[in-house]
Amino acid sequence: MLKLSQVRQQFYRSLATVLVVSLAILAVGSLQSSQLKKLKNTSALGSPAELNKQVELEKVNLKALQKLPTFGFNNLVADWTLLNFLQYFGDEEARQVTGYGISPEYFEVIIPHDPKFLDAYYFLSTSSSIYAAQPERSVKLMSQGLKSLSPKIAPRAYYIWRQKGIDELLFLGNAKAAKQSFETAANWASVYPNQESQQVAAASRKTANFIARNPNSKQAQAQAWLMVLTNAPDDRTRKIAISRIRGLGGNVFLTPEGSVDVRMPKED
Repeated sequence: MLKLSQVRQQFYRSLATVLVVSLAILAVGSLQSSQLKKLKNTSALGSPAELNKQVELEKVNLKALQKLPTFGFNNLVADWTLLNFLQYFGDEEARQVTGYGISPEYFEVIIPHDPKFLDAYYFLSTSSSIYAAQPERSVKLMSQGLKSLSPKIAPRAYYIWRQKGIDELLFLGNAKAAKQSFETAANWASVYPNQESQQVAAASRKTANFIARNPNSKQAQAQAWLMVLTNAPDDRTRKIAISRIRGLGGNVFLTPEGSVDVRMPKED
């Protein structure tokens, strides 16, 4: 049985831990908030040099977050970093000047802290592979997150395998790796009997078979761009996906139910 003095020690130790975490988060948060406000202000009035300087400062803050002890508040750090990323990504005026180059830096904080944060992977792929033109880092981060996952740990983690396969096929030209990713997505999805999972399993196998028959399959590429289209976080990404599908010879239709249908020529 714990003595009163031991109980007090544990209480004060726990209180100290909470205070340290709170102060650390507030300190870095204050830095990031300050930089983001400056970034927004300068996006309208500042010079390109000023905007780029703010981005460099944001990069330093993100590096600090990677090393900051969380004392068990990993999910909080991941959530908060994604919110900061959305502010960065959504400032189109500033990004037209600086580009999207530090997008992967946000996810180098998010993924290690919360590999089960499924929604983060969609933004990772779009921002890093399409906008920042760094698909290698996108695939590397997804691979890192998947090491901590399984169908039992994260029931819808098969979407991450599909996202990884998209990047490997469309941006890295690695058909072999893409085929394996889609096959794994099918295997993970088939574990669950619900309609959504079974549909994903069938679609993933179909894409893997397209790639197996023809590593340069336009059908497979169009299916991958369709996945990008249906998960696009913004209009610009949707326009890019539609343009790429049409460039492959496909037509894009909106069904009466509101879903997207892609029709490709029979010859692949």
